[in-house]
Amino acid sequence: MCKFFERDIRDLEQTLALGRRLGAAARPGDVIVLCGDLGAGKTQLTKGIAQALGVKDAVASPTFNIVLEYHDGRMPLYHFDLYRLEYQDDLEDIGFYEILEAPGDASGLVVIEWGDKFPAALPDDHLELELQVIDQTERHLLAKATGPRSSRLMGAV
Repeated sequence: MCKFFERDIRDLEQTLALGRRLGAAARPGDVIVLCGDLGAGKTQLTKGIAQALGVKDAVASPTFNIVLEYHDGRMPLYHFDLYRLEYQDDLEDIGFYEILEAPGDASGLVVIEWGDKFPAALPDDHLELELQVIDQTERHLLAKATGPRSSRLMGAV
C-alpha cells in the first residue's frame, strides 16, 4: 500500500498550519519522515506538530543533539535529525530503534528529519514528507504514505 499526494505551501504560516493538522491527527507510534534541503522548512513543520501536541518547550532543530525529546504534550514527541550521522549503525548509539519500538505509554510521535539517509532503518509504515524549495517562502510538498497508519495521517496533509 502506497499513497501519494502533492501540493504547494505558500509561506511559513501554511507550513506551521500543516504541522498543527498533523500533530492533531497523530497517535502514539506514528512516524513522520521529513526530507528536503537545508532551510526547506522541516523544523518549522515540526514546530507546528509540537504546537498541536501542546508542547510548551521551544522546539529547535536537533542537528547537534541528533534527538530531542518533548514530554510535556499530550504524548511524547521524539524529534530526530540524522543529517550529521554517517552510518546506519550510528542509529543504535542514539537509541533510535528503542524509541521506534517503545511500547504503550512510552510510545509517542516520532519525527525524523533527513530520514531518507537511512531508508532501511525506517519502519514499514511511515508518512514521508518531502519539502522542495521553490523560492524564499514557497515550497512544494510531496507526501507518501506507506501503510494504514500513515494513510490515516495523510488525511491531515
